[in-house]
Amino acid sequence: MPAHQMVAPPALDRKPFDDEIDVYGLTHTGKVRPDNQDHFLICALRKQMVIHQTSLPGTDRLMAGPERLAFLAMVADGVGGGARGEEASRIALEAVTQYVSGTMRSYYAAGSADDVEFYEALQEGALQCHEELKRRGDEDPEYQGMATTLTLYLGVWPRAYLLQVGDSRCYIYRNGELTQITRDQTMAQELIDLGVLTRADAAATRFARTLSSSLGGRQTDPVVTRFDMNWGTVVLLCSDGLTAHVSDDRIRERLRLMTSAKQVCEDLLREALEDGGSDNITIIVGRALPRES
Repeated sequence: MPAHQMVAPPALDRKPFDDEIDVYGLTHTGKVRPDNQDHFLICALRKQMVIHQTSLPGTDRLMAGPERLAFLAMVADGVGGGARGEEASRIALEAVTQYVSGTMRSYYAAGSADDVEFYEALQEGALQCHEELKRRGDEDPEYQGMATTLTLYLGVWPRAYLLQVGDSRCYIYRNGELTQITRDQTMAQELIDLGVLTRADAAATRFARTLSSSLGGRQTDPVVTRFDMNWGTVVLLCSDGLTAHVSDDRIRERLRLMTSAKQVCEDLLREALEDGGSDNITIIVGRALPRES
């Protein structure tokens, strides 16, 4: 074979193994707020096999490594002040995780999982959480006004489903390009869409931090989108504590130079803090990298 001739690596048409997923998340109170109302979650949803009785020896090997059905990552940014915001974001993550986990297993057991079912399941999970937060606020005056954003990534390789309520964002970085997948559900974005304000002008108004949709708030509008995943594509979820201080250009540059999910999360957090850290900051970064043979 001539020296200049290179053999292309084999195409990877399988889903990543667990040790091929580089993912990391962190949250920080910031430099101004007295408490942290953000929460995040990263988890794998798996098939479960429970052995009730058997004569077989060494059943541990039968139960090792249950198949991963999906990968789940979420960021929630509570609003409402004090304990109300923290409680709202915590309840949202717990409730939606339980709902999505049960739904995933049911669909796979029935062999009927498809786009329509995932879209409807994610929206229904968000709406149930919304009603639960409103109910708690109605029953306990101390928690009236509790609400939260929710941005949820559900990876069912090679498809990815994204649920968003509020202004916590999802970006993907692919082939050197950074794309914001979510649309901010804020009054500022509504005015930008109507042509009333430019993006530059809107950023300086109070409308930039005023949600037009949230879980538990006056109005909720869960939006579900789908995109395809492939090896090396980077997914970033974050609360607005990051994007208030770190521009898309800086995020793109950090992701271009990343050596690991942990390293880039810590670098982005440091930039947000150095620029003022005016809000709670939560970041999740993940990608699939093939093992070196």
